[in-house]
Amino acid sequence: MCIYIGENLTKEGMIRMSRLELDSPKKARIVMEELYKDLERRIESSPPGLCPVDMSRAFLELCHAQTCGKCVPCRIGLGQLNHFIKDVLDGKATMETLEVMEQTALSIMESADCAIGYEAANMVYKGLIGYRDDYIEHIEHGRCTCTYSQPVPCVSLCPAHVDIPGYVALVGEGRYADAIRLIRKDNPFPTTCGFICEHPCEARCRRNMMDDAVNIRGLKRVAADFAGEVDPPASAPSTGKRVAVLGGGPGGLSAAYYLQLMGHQTTVYEMLPKLGGMLRYGIPNYRLPKDRLEDYVNAILKTGVEVKHGLKIGPDITIQQLQKEYDAVLITIGASTDKKLGLEGENAEGIFSAVQFLRNVGKNIIMDLTGKEVAVIGGGNVTMDAVRTAKRLGAKKVSVVYRRRIADMTALPSEIEGAIAEGIEVQTLKAPSSLDIDENNHVKGIYVSPQMISAIRDGRASIRPTGEEDIYISCDILVVAIGQNIETKHFEDAGIPVNRGKIVTKSNGAIENLPGVFAGGDCASGPASVIKAIAAAKVAAANIDEYLGYHHEISCDVEIPEARLDDRTPCGRVNLTEREACERVKDWDGCENCMTEREAKQEASRCLRCDHFGYGIFKGGREKLW
Repeated sequence: MCIYIGENLTKEGMIRMSRLELDSPKKARIVMEELYKDLERRIESSPPGLCPVDMSRAFLELCHAQTCGKCVPCRIGLGQLNHFIKDVLDGKATMETLEVMEQTALSIMESADCAIGYEAANMVYKGLIGYRDDYIEHIEHGRCTCTYSQPVPCVSLCPAHVDIPGYVALVGEGRYADAIRLIRKDNPFPTTCGFICEHPCEARCRRNMMDDAVNIRGLKRVAADFAGEVDPPASAPSTGKRVAVLGGGPGGLSAAYYLQLMGHQTTVYEMLPKLGGMLRYGIPNYRLPKDRLEDYVNAILKTGVEVKHGLKIGPDITIQQLQKEYDAVLITIGASTDKKLGLEGENAEGIFSAVQFLRNVGKNIIMDLTGKEVAVIGGGNVTMDAVRTAKRLGAKKVSVVYRRRIADMTALPSEIEGAIAEGIEVQTLKAPSSLDIDENNHVKGIYVSPQMISAIRDGRASIRPTGEEDIYISCDILVVAIGQNIETKHFEDAGIPVNRGKIVTKSNGAIENLPGVFAGGDCASGPASVIKAIAAAKVAAANIDEYLGYHHEISCDVEIPEARLDDRTPCGRVNLTEREACERVKDWDGCENCMTEREAKQEASRCLRCDHFGYGIFKGGREKLW
């Protein structure tokens, strides 16, 4: 029902004022929205090594400014916490201050009216627990435990500490061979990382403050594509020492490369027919062309590294034998065994581990999947490799079955997008519950239990069953990609400490009570990325050199271009393009296209040269040797 109240008209009969109006954003609001975006980019670019106490103060002040001021816990309490933190930073606090801060934070958490107050106080409380040592260091000694030792964010976040600004500048000048020489000082696999590195170096790139991170991986790919064959540096004079390296993957080959350059005769023991480990037998050719891998394996062998194929630790050779024959032993075997689902019938025909499935393809044992349905369980990069490989083997339908959401997958977003573009079906929030096996002991399908997102634990959303009936997914081939392990039995028998499937080492890679035996890479850290394996190899090589009584240094005499002094104006990031999905699924050729030289020069020019400007030039942003 509509009630007529009356008209509010002028003499001309026009309506004098609007009953409702659309608000137009004011200039101040527009500017503030931009400031919020700038703040997001600045936080994203925050370098490692900053004082956590000071950062807590900064965030707390921001939270205090966001409060409405209605409730006392926010209006007064957060201000008090801020004063306490300032006292800590100014050297005016005592140990009792920390107790008062903790009680104040808990009180605010219990009594604040809204999430602004609760979360701000919770942030301070978690800091008092998580980095209490930093608070104590400030109180007792007036300083922080954190050190801003590496002023270049990308170098700091690269596990191998590659001189990124240096090789980016070299690419910008078209000196591609020099760029490769500089990369090899810290990473003997520049091409491999140019294709498949997870590029953690880009996460804190200061260019994010302006527009977007520099495409560091793409520029490394440019250097590798345009440099041609680049010979390795000459090795140091022979020391007469001999080192055995178990495992011919990226970690083992990297360690062998550096040890050989130091003058120690190194022998790599590899159980498979060719070197490369998971680079060759785990990563498909469309992501990492094997001819490109072969180029860098050959470059490592040029240094004089020897190789013994077809020997597996345990059945063919023991640690004790190697200890007698060599001056030092390095264990760098990869995570080459699979984790099981734990379901009845898992050993049926048609069920493969992702490691086995991809290794067969790497060995050129091609399975014809024409017209078949394939399901792959998992959500990591290995899962994406498996589903995209199955598609290229002719499968009619390929599905990812994952118990969480796409947002929770550990695979790189680009890999997930690539799989979906190639027609892969992604079934999320479905947990395997049982297998359907036919009378011939061959898999027919899998039952999955519908899941729903639940409480967040350790920063990640957990799941729980919805209570609905199980769903049936038919498949002719089932691939399990839920994780990998290392084979530890022989190492345990040899007296090497193993905990939760990993070899226990000291921080320098040495193994307790086994002089001259070291371990690094997946076998010590658990399954990790290629660049982390290379970083572990550097640590192991340096410490084996010290153990043998030497102090060789790895350096590179390439001259880095001077930093440009012109202004850096905002400029979009050049991303690598890909071949059309409908074409690339028909072959095993590489998916990504390299940048053109013109694109590479523009992208290299976006680098802000943190190694030269600001704290970089004061502290020294370049590690010339290690």
